[in-house]
Amino acid sequence: MKVAILDDYQNVAAKCANWSLLPASAELTFFNDHAADADALIARLAPFDVVCVMRERTPLTAEIIARLPALKLIASTGPRNASIDVGAARARGIEIVNTGYNSYPTIELTWGLILASARNIVTEAQAVRAGQWQKTLGVGLHGKTLGIVGLGRVGAGVARVGLAFGMKVVAWSQNLTTENAAEHGVTLATKEELFRASDIISVHLILSDRSRGLVGKPEIGLMKSSAWLVNTSRGPIVDESALIEALRAGRIAGAAVDVFDREPLSAEHPFRSLPNVLATPHIGYVADDLYRTFYQDTVSNIVSWMAKRDEPIRGRGAEPC
Repeated sequence: MKVAILDDYQNVAAKCANWSLLPASAELTFFNDHAADADALIARLAPFDVVCVMRERTPLTAEIIARLPALKLIASTGPRNASIDVGAARARGIEIVNTGYNSYPTIELTWGLILASARNIVTEAQAVRAGQWQKTLGVGLHGKTLGIVGLGRVGAGVARVGLAFGMKVVAWSQNLTTENAAEHGVTLATKEELFRASDIISVHLILSDRSRGLVGKPEIGLMKSSAWLVNTSRGPIVDESALIEALRAGRIAGAAVDVFDREPLSAEHPFRSLPNVLATPHIGYVADDLYRTFYQDTVSNIVSWMAKRDEPIRGRGAEPC
């Protein structure tokens, strides 16, 4: 039984779980690089019975699944994975399993981006390294308005921190009610009100047909010239072209983004060079405790699945990641 662990960028997957709990017949291969080309990916995965994917780093489309006749199990991390064609997998009798998740790392990164943007932390840190001192004037957050687009677990967590900073927090989503907003101590706004009034707008929606492109040119056009747009949710929720146009024209102060239309980000992408963009490489979930949850649950899922095949079990300790 061959098991592939994909996109282990940090080379930590082997240490984050006790993989030796898998049956003795399991042959593990950890891939640290990303195979972006479909043909290269198919050639890589052709021998494997089990493929473990880290979030949505490697899409498994119907075309790719159809060309992997050995594939029997897809072990995905997190509660859902929009990059897997579930229907195509099920049609071929391929099982899909998921893991636990927690929203704290994404909440933390969101605030890291907000604070770094407001106080020009990256610029000032680079200035110190260059032998310089105090280059910019930061923006205080107390008393400012934080707009939350999507008040789920992550959005509500971001809102709580904003309230602790003394910000006025408003929220909007298509199904949000006044009562639900009040439960989190925030004020329900219309979408137009939120985009007009907010100093920081943070996006926290699940990507769906309904949310794709929801933040577009009209919404960005409503924003204050001093406002920042933050996206740690999914890239396609924001119209990337419209955002780039606004940033180049200086119509908004800037954007802090951890997610993109296509990942990894291309070498020539404007987000890599625009001075009013703070971009991170989709690390909202990249934290040690969440990685342990992902990989430990993955091992448990594979053990449970393979137990149906009457495989002998072995076990030994593993170092923490």
